[in-house]
Amino acid sequence: MSLMNLPIDRRRFLLSSVPLGAGVSLASAAQGPGKAEASGKNMSRLFSGCCAYSYRKYLQHGPMTMEEFIEKAVSLRLDGVDMTGYYYKSTDQPYLASLRHLAYRNGVAFSGAACGVSMVQGDASKRANALAEIKKWVDVTDALGAPHLRIFAGKLPSGATLQQSIDWVVETMKAGSDYSGKKGIMLGVEDHSGVTQRADVCLEIMHRVNSPYAGINLDITHFVPTASQDAYAQIAACIPYATNTHIRDKFDDGTPIDMDRVWGMFAHAGFKGFMSAEYEGKEDPATGVPKLVEEIRTLCKKYSSV
Repeated sequence: MSLMNLPIDRRRFLLSSVPLGAGVSLASAAQGPGKAEASGKNMSRLFSGCCAYSYRKYLQHGPMTMEEFIEKAVSLRLDGVDMTGYYYKSTDQPYLASLRHLAYRNGVAFSGAACGVSMVQGDASKRANALAEIKKWVDVTDALGAPHLRIFAGKLPSGATLQQSIDWVVETMKAGSDYSGKKGIMLGVEDHSGVTQRADVCLEIMHRVNSPYAGINLDITHFVPTASQDAYAQIAACIPYATNTHIRDKFDDGTPIDMDRVWGMFAHAGFKGFMSAEYEGKEDPATGVPKLVEEIRTLCKKYSSV
């Protein structure tokens, strides 16, 4: 596909290679009416969070339970937790209600929930199944009292084009956000390994879904640098659509992330939300997670306007 045949917003992103400072690109100034003008004036509100996935070593087969993860958030002095859905005992209402009540009693907010649904499905019936799964997890998220659900796009299937995959994601996410919006729940597609590892793809999906209940679950580690945009520029371009974040201190290739620079970009954009640790380091999470959380807390305090 030629550049001129691309959707206009994706074309603008690909043409924007001039940095504006602190990792902000021209792309971030072209995301929508008023966004660029207001970016330096908005008040940032940055909160410390942690994904249950950070403790997967202990949650997957024990000895930790999701109840204990919520209690761990208290000792870590976290503002909130992301309730990764892989480790629930069930999705029955009484169990979900018990988690919600425990979090309330401990003063722990749920920044969101996360499931493993992927939307890149060439078969129409499989896309229908993916949509049904999204709706199921929206209901789970609603029962928890959480405001956000993370979903995946998926990997490019053999024989399919990137544009076809984007079309499938847009179709499913648009219908999913129509459903989640009725419950006041945001859907955030993660820039995960697969078709959404480039910011231009994420932005095209956002503009085409065009819903106030659709956004990007912005994982700062996964973007693949292009000839014109490094990972920092792609992070900055997606911040206006960020619904939630996943934070590690290294990119996928092992390169250390300049965390101070990243927080500065979120603050400059006036981001209001959780900066959630998703630990995958080699150190045992019992000691590794607290270190990452402490760095996150320090940076949130430094860069929050209020």
